[in-house]
Amino acid sequence: MYHKTLSYRIFNVFNHLLLAAVGILCLLPLVHTLAVSLSGRAPANANLVTLYPIDFTWDAYQKTLDNPDFLRALWVSVQRTAIGTVFGMAVTVLAAYPLSKTNAVFKARSYYTWYFIIVLLFHGGMIPTYIVVQKLGLINSIWALILPSTINIWLLVIMLSFFRTVPASLEEAAFMDGANQFRILWSVYLPISLPAVATLSLFFIVSHWNSWFDGLIYLTQSERYPLATFLQTILVEISGMQMSSVGRELENISNKTVKSAQIFIGALPVIIIYPFLQKFFVKGMVLGAVKE
Repeated sequence: MYHKTLSYRIFNVFNHLLLAAVGILCLLPLVHTLAVSLSGRAPANANLVTLYPIDFTWDAYQKTLDNPDFLRALWVSVQRTAIGTVFGMAVTVLAAYPLSKTNAVFKARSYYTWYFIIVLLFHGGMIPTYIVVQKLGLINSIWALILPSTINIWLLVIMLSFFRTVPASLEEAAFMDGANQFRILWSVYLPISLPAVATLSLFFIVSHWNSWFDGLIYLTQSERYPLATFLQTILVEISGMQMSSVGRELENISNKTVKSAQIFIGALPVIIIYPFLQKFFVKGMVLGAVKE
């Protein structure tokens, strides 16, 4: 057997070592951030922390979790990510399904396809989008963070392309059993397309969770900021007056350790969600009945 040959064994060992090295390199920044957040004030400020904490302490996390502004921003991000992902995936799936049909089935397909291509190539820009959001009365609303990014043309194209790989015989069999278009989409297309659904859902989750600039544009009340915008304003663009007040508040804790704790907590949800979506990548690949 080919898997027992010496060349295959050498390749297998080299492949595993290479993937392990790449995985470790990807984890090093996160491990360093965690180590800094768990270290004392003096070693953190002196840049002595590498991959393990020095003068271990939970004070930075206690200070972070006792901050009502941080917890409020975290809850806003959870709401935004959950609603935005569900809403975005629903619109993407409902738009990709009819566009995946042939012109004989959906006669207006060509017009909608050209419309999306034009939207993809020529975007209105930030100012027109802001005017639309303002005229709709969505300023300081969570929908101002969700609606402008509901449709992503690139993700729509990916979903459309995946729907086109579904065997036509499955749809014909469903029609013969009396299923309508929505039933076919729900019971035939979506189960087979689980790899694409999981992948696009992860894209939406990461996009909404890490987006900070739209919060600065559409939200004028800081208590409505999502976590990414909160971290950007408090940890990066903090003014001198704010810095002095924060310094007095954190006399017994390093500002660097608190920043690291907040960054790690902010990245943790996506890290936790990814392994659960990963199983759908593998499971969805073996779904489907008829191969054409």
